[in-house]
Amino acid sequence: MQLGNCQFPQKMHKIKNISLFILVGVGLFSAFLSGFFLKAYFDKHSQVFPILDQAYEILLNHEYYDLPDNQTLEHGMIRGMLAVSGDQFATFQEPVQHELETNSLQGNFGGIGVDITQTADGNFLLFPIEGGPAYEAGILNGDKLIAVGNMGVSPDTSIDEIKAAIRGKVGEAIKIVVFRDPGNLELDFNLIRTQIHLPSVIWHIVPDHPTIGIIKINIIAETTVDEIEAAIAKLQESGTKQFILDLRDNGGGLLTAGVDIARLFLEEGLILEQQYRGEDVESYPVRAPGPYVELPLVLLVNQNTASAAEIVAGALQVYHRAHLVGQPTFGKDTIQLIFNLQDDSSLHVTAARWWIPGIESDLGSQGLQPDIAIIDDGSGIDLTMNAGIQALLNP
Repeated sequence: MQLGNCQFPQKMHKIKNISLFILVGVGLFSAFLSGFFLKAYFDKHSQVFPILDQAYEILLNHEYYDLPDNQTLEHGMIRGMLAVSGDQFATFQEPVQHELETNSLQGNFGGIGVDITQTADGNFLLFPIEGGPAYEAGILNGDKLIAVGNMGVSPDTSIDEIKAAIRGKVGEAIKIVVFRDPGNLELDFNLIRTQIHLPSVIWHIVPDHPTIGIIKINIIAETTVDEIEAAIAKLQESGTKQFILDLRDNGGGLLTAGVDIARLFLEEGLILEQQYRGEDVESYPVRAPGPYVELPLVLLVNQNTASAAEIVAGALQVYHRAHLVGQPTFGKDTIQLIFNLQDDSSLHVTAARWWIPGIESDLGSQGLQPDIAIIDDGSGIDLTMNAGIQALLNP
């Protein structure tokens, strides 16, 4: 028993040594394999663009002038790839532009309620909107902007940079520094951002024809359907009975919002079909008669009416719901997906194509053809608007 008690620890010690050796060996072998395959993976992917890698190394080692920062170089490379991709609608947006576009499509943002104007000598002047945080805090019309948060403002600062710096999350504080003349005063304002509505629709009554209301749609955003309904309600309260939807210079926006706008005015039918690469065709029908199927309506279009705006115009035209007045539209029948990149920039790439059943012409190459074609004679008179009014008065 004592012998056994004496020899057993010695055997266990040897077994532990052997086990430890095996474990270390397995670990080293696993590490070797992991390193080997990891190196092979990165070697493979680093050779996807070997000429680009070589050119970058040459610039890095031999360029006389200072190179821009890595982010600027990367952005330039992305633009170069898009330029030769063959996709005419593929775009790259830097973080500032991406943020402002997102605000536009959402229809609102966190801000302080100011208009910003740049003078001829490069200064940026603030004009607060009544009731907004800037107005309530005491910022006056014409105050010169000096700083936003930690960012100094100079004539070389872009207005997009200023807007993006001012905007942010609702409820967060932002420091604004202004210079006020007369008095040579430098004033600091700590403001709390509030929800600022960015209207996609403006409306008014035709002065000489009070029964006609004009609804100008600037962009197809998340809020546009609600804004159109609100505009129609206000105009009807004022006695209007006929309506003009002005889609001129509307470059589009959200496809689904465009479909929903068309649904407001249609009783039935198939508005749109679309197809992504390698996927089945998707259809967007009218689900139920819209609230304005009987509303007398005319649409104004021009060569800058594009994308989601063309969906609205094309769907109402194909079902003879409204005449199109103006010039042929842009002809953009593709869908771009927006991908957010790591630095908050974005890449827009064409991912699908759409079409409106019943339109016989090739929209992508010809655009929508107006029912009443108008040629601008350069006189400054809005001939398209006048023609739209006459189309309602003399159906």
